[in-house]
Amino acid sequence: MSPRLIGLWLGEASGQGGSAGSGARMAAFANFPYEIVETHGEDALATWEALKTAGRGAPVVLGEEELDNLLVPFDPRARARQTPIAEILAAADAIDFPDDLRRLRHEEHAEAVAYFKTIGAYGFITDEADAPLGDWPEAPWRETGPSDADELSVVYDVMTRQPKPTAHIALIPTDDPTAIPAYMHWGNWNECPSSAYHVAALRLWRGRYGAELVGLASNAMNLRVSRRPATREEALELARAQYSYCNDIVDQGVRSLRALAAGLMASHWWFFWWD
Repeated sequence: MSPRLIGLWLGEASGQGGSAGSGARMAAFANFPYEIVETHGEDALATWEALKTAGRGAPVVLGEEELDNLLVPFDPRARARQTPIAEILAAADAIDFPDDLRRLRHEEHAEAVAYFKTIGAYGFITDEADAPLGDWPEAPWRETGPSDADELSVVYDVMTRQPKPTAHIALIPTDDPTAIPAYMHWGNWNECPSSAYHVAALRLWRGRYGAELVGLASNAMNLRVSRRPATREEALELARAQYSYCNDIVDQGVRSLRALAAGLMASHWWFFWWD
């Protein structure tokens, strides 16, 4: 089926079936300022590929789970608190990724330790380590096979692991796809970095690995890379950077840097998720 443009008039449209016609979905899109293309979930990646060269902006597939949360920054009540896109991009230019993010993580850890000491909660204080839980020196390297089965996970049903019947692709008005998090005002909650850090990460990884942001959900993203790390040493260094960026993919996921590094050598898809 050809993609169906639903655009800014979605909130005023009537009589359209499917999830896009639901009241909740229309409300989520009512204040969204960018063009939207609707397609089948199973066609989302192919449609995204076609839109990359359509001259209508940088496409990104939107996660169907909690779509209203993804679009919260465009609620009129939130717009007054938004950092202008130009300021986000300027901040990204000044970031030395991943070193600046590592320094930020160390500062956050120190502040947390100081806080717990003030309230006498010494049981919460642990020694800071560069390696995540379970990544001891003696941990073996476990080779993994290609793990592209999940690919564009943001359009899959988390229970059935089947693509959702409907997918939405936003066309962001920029010729620089690494700027998408800035235009989406995405990030800056819990352990998820601010938009500027996402832009800086995407720029670095685009240069080194040909990384492209394909899918963006309310708390997750899918990146596709054209070059995987060639050696274990390179993969481990990349895994360390990704752990600073998104510790949940290790602490609540593969459980060690070596497991993450092995997966990075085996797959053209990267998945990030912030709890």
